[in-house]
Order: sequence, then structure tokens, then C-alpha cells
Amino acid sequence: MGKDANAFLFDILSSIEIIDHHLTHVKSLSDYENNFLVTDAIERRLAIIREALSKASKLNANIRVSHQKKIIALRHIIVHDYDLVDSNAIWAIVKVYLPILKEEISTYLD
Repeated sequence: MGKDANAFLFDILSSIEIIDHHLTHVKSLSDYENNFLVTDAIERRLAIIREALSKASKLNANIRVSHQKKIIALRHIIVHDYDLVDSNAIWAIVKVYLPILKEEISTYLD
């Protein structure tokens, strides 16, 4: 049996929490750029977030979050246009936009 929309939303929250964990000792953009394990892990989790959001919104058309189209487009860049990945943009995503996404997804699950 396949997952329901809430299972994918939980995957998003889990990925955000894992990203937060990876950033525990990463305090600056420079720290982020110089830690290849962290950059690789975060990019992977961002790709998972995109997949989970896409699948959840297909299962439940009422699921809409801020910057949804940008989140969905990000995976393509990470996977296919990896040479265009901008560390500044990823840093802004994890520091500014993921907390918003976390709040929005949590609201759907409440």
C-alpha cells in the first residue's frame, strides 16, 4: 500500500529536522561551504523535501505552501544542474525558508 499525503508531510518535517541537526555546528556560510559532508547531506535532504511535497500535493490538492514552485524547481537544479547550485541560495533556504516551511507543514498535520 502506498503512502498517504500525511506520510509525505512527515517526511518533509523529518528532513527539516535532519538538516537542522547537520547545521548544529555550522554557524556561517563559510563553515557550510567548507564542509562537503554537510553540503552533500543538506542538498540530498532538500531533494527529498521536494519529492515529498510534490507527492503530497498530488495526493491532496489542498496542500499548498509558500514558495512551492521554487521548492519543486530546486530539485532539478540539485540533481541535473548541480554546477548551478549556489551556496548562498542554499544557505538562505535553510536559514530563512525552511523554518517557514516547517511551520506550514506542521499546521497541515495538526
